[in-house]
Amino acid sequence: MFAKVIVDVPAKQTNRPFDYTVPDSLSPWIEVGSRVGVPFGPRILQGFVVGLSDRTDLSPKKLKPVDHVMDLYPPLTPELVELAHWMSRTYLCHELSALQAMVPAALKAKYERYITVNEEEDANPWHVTVSGQDEIVRYIKEKGSVPLDSLLQRFPQESMWIKEQIRSGVLNESQTIKNRVSKKKALTLFPPEPVSQLEVYRELVPPNAKRQREVLDFLLQNPEPIRLTEVMLKLNVGAGTVKGLADKGWVELKEVEVLRDPYAQRNFPRTSPLPLTEEQKRVFEPVRQAVIDSKHEVFLLHGVTGSGKTEVYLQAIQQCLDLGKEAIVLVPEIALTPQMVERFKGRFGDEVAVLHSRLSTGERFDEWRKISMKQVRVVIGARSAIFAPFTKLGLIIIDEEHESSYKQEESPKYHAREVAIERAKAHGASVLLGSATPSLESFYRTLEKEPVAAGASAASRFASSWASSPVPRQGSFFEEEEPPPEPEKPFTLLTMRQRVQNRPLPPVRIVDMRDELKDGNRSMFSRPLHAAIAERLRRKEQSVLLLNRRGYSTFVMCRTCGYTLQCPHCDIALTYHQSTRMVRCHYCGHAERQVTSCPSCDSDHIRYFGTGTQRVEEELGKLFPGIRVIRMDVDTTSEKGSHEKWLTMFRERKADVLLGTQMVAKGLDFPDVTLVGVIAADTVLNLPDFRAGERTFQLLTQVAGRAGRHQLPGEVYVQTYTPEHYSIINAAQHDYDGFIRTELETRLACGYPPYCRLILLTLSHEEIPFLVRASESLAKRLKDLAGQAGLLVSALSESGGAEGMEVLGPVASPIPRIKDRYRFRCMVKYKGGREVSELVGKAVAAFDEMCRQEGLQISVDVDPQLLM
Repeated sequence: MFAKVIVDVPAKQTNRPFDYTVPDSLSPWIEVGSRVGVPFGPRILQGFVVGLSDRTDLSPKKLKPVDHVMDLYPPLTPELVELAHWMSRTYLCHELSALQAMVPAALKAKYERYITVNEEEDANPWHVTVSGQDEIVRYIKEKGSVPLDSLLQRFPQESMWIKEQIRSGVLNESQTIKNRVSKKKALTLFPPEPVSQLEVYRELVPPNAKRQREVLDFLLQNPEPIRLTEVMLKLNVGAGTVKGLADKGWVELKEVEVLRDPYAQRNFPRTSPLPLTEEQKRVFEPVRQAVIDSKHEVFLLHGVTGSGKTEVYLQAIQQCLDLGKEAIVLVPEIALTPQMVERFKGRFGDEVAVLHSRLSTGERFDEWRKISMKQVRVVIGARSAIFAPFTKLGLIIIDEEHESSYKQEESPKYHAREVAIERAKAHGASVLLGSATPSLESFYRTLEKEPVAAGASAASRFASSWASSPVPRQGSFFEEEEPPPEPEKPFTLLTMRQRVQNRPLPPVRIVDMRDELKDGNRSMFSRPLHAAIAERLRRKEQSVLLLNRRGYSTFVMCRTCGYTLQCPHCDIALTYHQSTRMVRCHYCGHAERQVTSCPSCDSDHIRYFGTGTQRVEEELGKLFPGIRVIRMDVDTTSEKGSHEKWLTMFRERKADVLLGTQMVAKGLDFPDVTLVGVIAADTVLNLPDFRAGERTFQLLTQVAGRAGRHQLPGEVYVQTYTPEHYSIINAAQHDYDGFIRTELETRLACGYPPYCRLILLTLSHEEIPFLVRASESLAKRLKDLAGQAGLLVSALSESGGAEGMEVLGPVASPIPRIKDRYRFRCMVKYKGGREVSELVGKAVAAFDEMCRQEGLQISVDVDPQLLM
């Protein structure tokens, strides 16, 4: 048998499977998806088996054998291996990167080099001139094999001598592959067989050994194996007491592997399904039927905040489990996870595994192993949970599907929504995308594409009936002039327009901060918002305040000469953090002490401009003495479990105000929150990104939905300097339909997604002249290849519905320098299929030699979500 193996070398030359022979002793253990150790050059490297065959195109005599298998059971399923191949083609990444994204960090290879003494080396006798070197030889011989890092740490002065002896062959160097985390083991107490023997031993216990008798009595009543720590805790006995019994042979103590459980100390009260409203029943029925029929279908559930989308998710999953299938639930933010975990654990108990980055590496590894060993059937987690190794997937749910966090920003730059759809196809499973503010790309895919008269405006192409239609359906709301070359089956649109129990959506008041400034109010709080907070404090109700900017001030400037504190490594202003008295760069992490005089002119007129969450917290304390504020941003939630701690405190009414960045804007459900305040609605709106209006609308709509979700009515105040912008007006009116009409018309006029697709190529180098030349060469290469393929157009928006490709740039990136590397970029706008991606991949491949020799870096982002 021959194995096709992707080896752990992320380079163009190794981005293909290599053939190895499978020894007879290993053939029962190797499957597609197995991790293996294989010889590659002089080293043993980790590899993933992506194919098995009884034939090879190469001479079998020239092939090396697989060295060893690393896991008892393959960590990847054949379906995931095929998915990695799809990701490599779709997102122009190495197949190895896609495979590694699918396994937990614990299974990413950790290579250790070991040193042994070459006992057979007669031709190179030892020439020991320093006693320390003689000690090294004895040390290695005593140990038999020593990790090179440990040896260099123990004998730091002899590092050159050690390397010379390795080079001359006197010392042998070998390499092993280890997982980054070991399996957790615990001492476990096993009673004898038969258990009745304990009664005999009990009579033999000396009168003065009462604690040993207590242990034996406990085991008689609880004859199952139990961890030593549990016995010690329950009976308040020492380890010596139990070990004394083991020494006599009366009980047995063994190390047993245990799975780490991040929620072992939590008790989740079981809950029952809630009766569905008429709207919930209407959207649930088509999802239920698709799950029963094992039919691949993608549903977009557009439900207003508080409409009960989570209960629809729970009951759809229950249907899935009743049929013996499995389900994956993705949530966008770690902040959402505690509340979602409580809902799902309360409904499905131990059937649920949780995967997100705030778990320890060991906890994440063991949660993943529970999935792999079929101990759970539901997974809830952030983006990477889409790779849970299920084999009977029936349903994938993506909550808040519009969130940009579903797009990975490091290679492989995949979008979890597209990966979910591809996985669901392989399993005949359904995908349910839920949001109060669906992304334009997802909404557009619910529309039937049909030819219409040229020149018709985008708004006129909407069927007016959709906005008032209570029936979930796919409507012909918008048509392209020509059908796309590769038509996809549209998503099925499901709508819920009423909150549970017909509670009203909160009224939203837009506050024009220009008027506040004219009237002499220079505070960060408008007079209406100040009065509303005071009223909530008086009524002992709670408030949520949003400012999507962390830190104390956004930049520090000298008022004498105008100098602004800049990061020395990035072209970005440093942000001041009051709590640590530091200025920090939020891109590279550079930090400096607070300055008291200008580095440029020595003036002491240093001032802090802009507003961050720390400053709002300080101002609240000054304006409302005694107010209790919980601040949630990256700075306060870096510790493990901090999200859950702060949200639990707020739920238990230990705070009056929850202040934070966008992590407080969605998914949270607190009955006593009656006020939401948006400190600055313009923070996202003014970014150089065509999605700025969409993101502003989504953020305002989502945070407004935190108010008045239960019995108490809520209200929302939005402070802005651009109250006339359509995204702010539509958000205040809870008018998704109006926003989508205007935004689609704008996108069509500019030729932006969803009417085309984008590929962003970012080049970086330490020298600007070299970077400019490389960028121009890449742009020319792209245009030449597009011209040869007959795809190049001067302006994509003029090409109608036909295939075409437009190359924009190169230009400097919006942030021209990060981590001492200058950045230029090219943008490819295109309509068409995979041939454009292959063309871009071919153009980038031509620069591999330059990247390797000159230090040029080229990042390719297909369907980018962030353009900064």
